[in-house]
Amino acid sequence: MQVSGRYTRRENSEVEKPKMKQVRVGASLPILAILLVVITFITYIPALRGGFIWDDDTLITENPIIKASDGLHRLWLTTDAPDYYPLTGSLWWLEWRIWGDNATGYHVVNVLLHSANAMLVWMILRRLKIPGAWLAGLVFAIHPVNVATTAWISEQKNTLSMLFFAMSILLYLKFDEKDQWRWYGLSLLAFLLALLSKSAVVMLPFVLLECVWWLHGRVRWKDWLCSVPFFVSSLVFGLVTIWFQYHQVLQGSLVRSDSFFARVAGAGWVPWFYLYKAFLPLNLTVIYPKWQIDASRWVSYVPGALLVVCFLVLWRKRKTWGRPLLFSLGYFTAMLFPVLGFFDQALYRYSLVTDHWQYYSIAGVIALAVAAGDQMYRRLGNQPRRWGIVAAVLMLTVLGAASWQRAGVYAADERLWRDNVAKNPTAWMAYSNLGLNMEWAGNPDAAVGYFEQALRINPDSADAHNNLALALLQLGRTPEAVPHLEQAVRLNPHYADAHINLGNALFQLGKVPEAFSHYQVALRLDPDSPLLHDDLGVALEKLDRVAEAIEQYEMALRINPDFAEAHNDLGNAFERQGKVREAREQYEQALGLNPDLTAARNALARLRATQ
Repeated sequence: MQVSGRYTRRENSEVEKPKMKQVRVGASLPILAILLVVITFITYIPALRGGFIWDDDTLITENPIIKASDGLHRLWLTTDAPDYYPLTGSLWWLEWRIWGDNATGYHVVNVLLHSANAMLVWMILRRLKIPGAWLAGLVFAIHPVNVATTAWISEQKNTLSMLFFAMSILLYLKFDEKDQWRWYGLSLLAFLLALLSKSAVVMLPFVLLECVWWLHGRVRWKDWLCSVPFFVSSLVFGLVTIWFQYHQVLQGSLVRSDSFFARVAGAGWVPWFYLYKAFLPLNLTVIYPKWQIDASRWVSYVPGALLVVCFLVLWRKRKTWGRPLLFSLGYFTAMLFPVLGFFDQALYRYSLVTDHWQYYSIAGVIALAVAAGDQMYRRLGNQPRRWGIVAAVLMLTVLGAASWQRAGVYAADERLWRDNVAKNPTAWMAYSNLGLNMEWAGNPDAAVGYFEQALRINPDSADAHNNLALALLQLGRTPEAVPHLEQAVRLNPHYADAHINLGNALFQLGKVPEAFSHYQVALRLDPDSPLLHDDLGVALEKLDRVAEAIEQYEMALRINPDFAEAHNDLGNAFERQGKVREAREQYEQALGLNPDLTAARNALARLRATQ
């Protein structure tokens, strides 16, 4: 009778019971989202208290394009920037006007972006019907490897591009479900925004096809046709990035001297390294030891061959147990393709791998591990399930604690590089950056020691020679600085800063013709550098060639009207010519741009007192 009664009321039970369940789940989604964001922010409290590190100043707070009033135009419509990431640059342009030199605001924005990315990972996995979606999103949010992106301000290009990358996937999945073209258009738009933030997301078309395969078991002709605009966008932005890297960042300099076959072998090592760090995130650091790959030894190709064999086996078993492994590892490896070593990047001077390069790919590994754990949990009895919950809480606690500690390392530049040399004593660039920290702290003697250590490890570093020379110049040891600057320009003839520094050193030694020859080389290499024009103006002014100096200052200000120091130097030159009104205007503009510029304030006070 009970069975019969249940079947006679089947229509009501099928309508009402799922409806009640849907309300319950829907009501919990906001709570889960808030919990995810709160846990993420708690994990990154040490980073929120931190400052600027590594290239944050170069790319943001001291970047003349970011500070320029016409910066948005230059970011979008010129090749002035080192990379064509105009959307990221526009975010920095806006942030600099809000936060200025206060690092906290930038950190808050980056952690917010990372939290949003974690939620999008959760939503994508839910739509793909992958178990443990929320837990996977949380693990992504607090995984120690992702600290290298989230706690490093200039890596907002990672978090911002990941935001639009994940939105594009989510929108495309909605298009696949609803078959409404507006979702397709929004997905393509989101992908373009991701590429404008950072082109490392060029592999998204493959990811979309992989998601279609996961949902339908095959890739239809419609899916291939729909992927064409995505592939074209990837190709265009990929070529633009290669051009910018070669002409703007590398400037034709050699980054890797190894052969093509060595790169092929190295490409097989990279995914295994990142898999290891994803599952066992120990001894994380900024610059890992640079691999020496001998292309003549067959053993160098074993990791790559093993990876190929794994994919062949998984493809053969794609209809049974190999399906989730193929989907997860396929995504993981595809998103690593831009950093497998086939395309030169500046970081390859120091290492072939780095943590922030797997920010996009690690979500695939996390989803696989969490889904496997979820399935094991569901198969356990009540008592073992309690231990499963304890194990999950313990795992989250360990990951969160490790990320908290790692975020503290990223909170200060000197702390970051001391951690690096402790874990990788061969990281010559870390010693060089420690030297810069000592120099900025007013301790050039200690800086000299670090630069010399960097050169002992890598005597062919033009940067280390240049930095050592600058420290020696601060100590008044100009004759000792000149050979290092000469070596820097021999190692890298396109090193504009080294040429201008060598010119300054020779100028101090009274070798004026030699000095100006290096100034001219520097200007040929970097004619659009306001700093070079300003330095040349200072040198000309010391030679009492004030009119020529004024031309250089004005050139610097034409390139960057917001260059406060150039306004101050132009004011000095006008004052020497007796043009008091013009000098006062320049000092006032300098102070308007930089109220802390003491030289301009003192000069303005001197003029007023004289009047």
